[in-house]
Amino acid sequence: MTMKYIFLLFFVLLAVDTSWAATLSSRGDDVRIWSAPLVARPGEKLELIAVATTDDLSELIVTDPAGRRNRLNVVRGGGPPWSLRAALPAPAHGSYLIEATREGKVVAKAVIQVGKGVGNRGSGEWDLSTQALYAAWVEHLFNDPPEVSLSFPSLEPVLRDPRRNFLHDYLRRGEDGKFPAEPDCADLSYFLRAYFSWKLGLPISYRFCSRGSAVAPPRCGPPEIDQSFVRTAAPASDFRKTSRRIMDRVTSGTGRTALRDNASDFYPVPLERSALWPGTVFADPYGHTLIIVKWLPQTKGRSGLLLAVDAQPDNSVARKRFWEGNFLFAVNPNAGPGFKAYRAPVANEGKRGWFLPTNTALDRRSGLPPYSVEQASLTPGDFYARMERLINPRGLDPVEAYESTLEALMEQLETRVGSVANGEEYLRTHPGAVIPMPRGPAIFETVGPWEDFATPSRDMRLLIALRVLADLPERIRRHPELYLLKGESAAAAAKNIERLHARRSRESFVTYTRSDGSSWRLSLAEIYARRPGLEIAYNPNDCVERRWGAAPGMPDFATCRRRSPAEQRERMEKYRPWFREARRPPR
Repeated sequence: MTMKYIFLLFFVLLAVDTSWAATLSSRGDDVRIWSAPLVARPGEKLELIAVATTDDLSELIVTDPAGRRNRLNVVRGGGPPWSLRAALPAPAHGSYLIEATREGKVVAKAVIQVGKGVGNRGSGEWDLSTQALYAAWVEHLFNDPPEVSLSFPSLEPVLRDPRRNFLHDYLRRGEDGKFPAEPDCADLSYFLRAYFSWKLGLPISYRFCSRGSAVAPPRCGPPEIDQSFVRTAAPASDFRKTSRRIMDRVTSGTGRTALRDNASDFYPVPLERSALWPGTVFADPYGHTLIIVKWLPQTKGRSGLLLAVDAQPDNSVARKRFWEGNFLFAVNPNAGPGFKAYRAPVANEGKRGWFLPTNTALDRRSGLPPYSVEQASLTPGDFYARMERLINPRGLDPVEAYESTLEALMEQLETRVGSVANGEEYLRTHPGAVIPMPRGPAIFETVGPWEDFATPSRDMRLLIALRVLADLPERIRRHPELYLLKGESAAAAAKNIERLHARRSRESFVTYTRSDGSSWRLSLAEIYARRPGLEIAYNPNDCVERRWGAAPGMPDFATCRRRSPAEQRERMEKYRPWFREARRPPR
């Protein structure tokens, strides 16, 4: 019997007993192969992704209905979990065998029936393979090269791009153009989880939480476990309704719950590479949340990177690297900051209803990131040193460390250029309008135009970031073990970086648009000199020149045409110490 007829017989047997095909990548396996869309049709592109939880994968191989076997071109995701993503541009009618290999050995198989009915959405539970797919899906949404500055006006361009979104049009109803996708900071992780749950037929859980007080972290009410997507291909209108309800309920307090709190949507994980999957959130002590999207390992010629995305009050979404200027960590009595994973609903015995696991039940036996409170015992210095060792375990050359930090700071400044411009555009289209300014700590947490266009939280992070770069020489003196000094003393290396900083801050620039439409270029050295002005530069009622720290007598101030009301300026002066000392006031 020829090989061709052996393959034909193989596929005939699969067609007779399709239940066998469904067990090829059973729940709990190390590797699982997924396909999209749910119903594969002849002549229409078929997306494939293999996801592994214990080790990297080598290849994806396809055997078509005629018995031809070929390697597929793949896009890799880091790990854990590891992934290979590929596509069949125009498959014919029939059965396709997909194999994932590791070092020449087949470690997973799946049979995709093209033109023969509905595919497999998984178990309908947040099990290990589903959680791993979620992590890989998030990574591939933002999987551009690290040198690309990745920013979007909202989440919509990301989800509506089939090259990014493995689940785009997964239900084959044109569903991705039928709802808005504009989550802000607190909503982003929930929106992504809800979207994934909708496509895969999973439950989604969320809570209403307080914002905490000066002496206590936020507390949350009982969970709301939405089952409207479970084991059904719900229409886009159902997702729109559910996502809207979730975004109306969750607040910036949901991520800042105490690390030992069982009544929370997220639980803290160990600071280990194996536990910090894409999709893991970082909740800072002041209410901002970022989501891990990619790890890039350190190599001989390149420093390691941990990349994350966040959303802003104006709904823009941007990718950012881990460093102290973006990831604020502090020991506060009113917050449980740090890296946290989603507490996914678990099916009751017999799958009648769902419950949320307690912290003690979230151990290593499931294969998922376990519960850990180790972050509670870390000082900020210890936390950042620990993360630096994870990202760059071989240590960093001091000059490399400086250039990487400088690049991250310049990315932050470029993001602020856009944020300030958004406020200018709003007031340009609302002539004579004055945006009301909240009182006291509410300037950091409010709703409406102030939330959308004022920048107090972002400016505080920027002031911290400026300090972090300038303080790098002192960090080298304090933590020489983090750096590759090559026989040089820590003191000498620090002195070299001080000289480098003086030069590079004169060579690095951002450009903003002044009130008259002209461009103005500011060097980083000038921005450092304007730090006092940046302590009160967050009010969108001020002209753009003041938003960049300009004052009377400075050359770019000449085009300023707008001042915030005197009463608002008085209060900003009163609040100035919060920014000078980089400390958020208690609520």
